[in-house]
Amino acid sequence: MLREMNNAERAKILVEALPYIQRYNNRILVVKYGGNAMISEELKHAVMKDVVLLSLIGVKVVLVHGGGPEISDTLKALGKKSEFIDGLRVTDAETVDVVQMVLAGKINKSLVSLIGSLGGKAIGLSGMDGQMLIAEQKDEVHGFVGEITSVNTAPILDVLEKGYIPVISTLACDEAGNSYNVNADTAAARIAGALGAESFISMTDIAGLLRDKDDPSSLISKVSVSEAPQLMREGIISGGMIPKVECCIEAIRRGVHRVFILDGRVPHAILIEMLTDEGLGTMFVS
Repeated sequence: MLREMNNAERAKILVEALPYIQRYNNRILVVKYGGNAMISEELKHAVMKDVVLLSLIGVKVVLVHGGGPEISDTLKALGKKSEFIDGLRVTDAETVDVVQMVLAGKINKSLVSLIGSLGGKAIGLSGMDGQMLIAEQKDEVHGFVGEITSVNTAPILDVLEKGYIPVISTLACDEAGNSYNVNADTAAARIAGALGAESFISMTDIAGLLRDKDDPSSLISKVSVSEAPQLMREGIISGGMIPKVECCIEAIRRGVHRVFILDGRVPHAILIEMLTDEGLGTMFVS
């Protein structure tokens, strides 16, 4: 696209980005990465290029990732069926080992390697490193699914201070050393709140919050926390969007200034939202 522009048009884009670069310089941005943006190699490269660019212009990016589809594929290859209750994976002792192998191993290290190949510097972490995420068992039904009880930001801040991008897989542990599978949206929101992040982006597979779920043009671009309960009563926030929105509200209540639900299927959605007047998705504010 830039090749088709003249120099004046290119300059205009850069000037438009300046106030946004100034706003986010040396501030923390937490990105929850998942969905189609993780499955498609083209979109994966676009997201990681965005992350590297933001890091190079002084934004302290923290990348938090899930990996549900790859976990399901690995379990299937091992002859184990995936089971979900209330949208959460039922995680027995064997499954939590697979989750740890796929999230903290395969996915995490492949993202770190990709960021490096694009000119960035990243270090892979899991929520168990440095007891970053302490959790307790959610209930007996879900097995080793954890609810976060505390967040230790020291490992993340140490990595940021050294100029690296922390890439965090959403595993947690308890005081006894047991491992837990933790919902990625929930973990990212709690991490953003604990870090006092300037912004938190949740990447998903829809355009944002729609007034009419079948009409992409009905996008609601801005929602305040006080408006959310009414939108739930009206059914505008429903189904799988309820937990995502609840995580966004949780992040705002824990001190994050701006929270966005972005369509991860749009190439460079992060840059469009963060550095242009145009914007994408739905922004939540206090």
